[in-house]
Amino acid sequence: MQFVDMEPMTIRNTEGDVQINPKNVSVDATPTTCPFEHRFNPYDFNGGTTVVIAGEDFAIAAGCTRMSTGYSILSRKQSKLIPFSDKTILASVGCVSDITTLNRTLTARLTQYQHNQGKVMNTNAVAQLLSVTLYSRRFFPYYSFCLLAGLDEEGKGAVYGYDAIGSFKRDEYGAMGTGQKFVMPLLDNLVGHKNRADPNTPLTLEQAISIVKEVFVIAAERDIHTGDSVEIKIIKKSGIVTETFNLKTD
Repeated sequence: MQFVDMEPMTIRNTEGDVQINPKNVSVDATPTTCPFEHRFNPYDFNGGTTVVIAGEDFAIAAGCTRMSTGYSILSRKQSKLIPFSDKTILASVGCVSDITTLNRTLTARLTQYQHNQGKVMNTNAVAQLLSVTLYSRRFFPYYSFCLLAGLDEEGKGAVYGYDAIGSFKRDEYGAMGTGQKFVMPLLDNLVGHKNRADPNTPLTLEQAISIVKEVFVIAAERDIHTGDSVEIKIIKKSGIVTETFNLKTD
């Protein structure tokens, strides 16, 4: 179908005048002389879920190993956990290419700090460095939603949650990714002890690990981008211990 009985028109812009003949404007798939815009999206959300929990003398970071785009699974063994030291781990979901670039940038800065100061940067300082690094790219952000877990200078568990441009706060637990909406209500109840009348007692390490496994099982049942297996890293004064917990693979 074509528009008829209309005179040619001129559209003026900073790049020059554009002549448009309405008789050649079609609403079907036939060729047209009208200019049109090509769109490009530099980001891709590769799915997955991450969870962090802070305890009295430990911290836990966990993430599923599925990487996907849309309805396609790209990898079943993609780690979402990045250890920066024996007391600090970054858990990230988002666009894997941006996460990789962010990891390289932070690793380079942490290495420079270690060479200049002769010591490893502590968790609190890494949290601030991550915030500044994300904020420096606020006009073209890293498509990365980060959780940082580790031990603070007193040996207590500390976790930090971030948005894409570096705003952050310290908390007792957190979750990011496509399974966040399924996981956070459970963490609010089981870890945050919200809307409960029974006494609030600190979680033991065994209880925290059990909660992490449970919430991932629930998320995998309801989120197609969460699955395959869960990588769990436990941060203690003695170092980092890694566990793997299998999930459904369909």
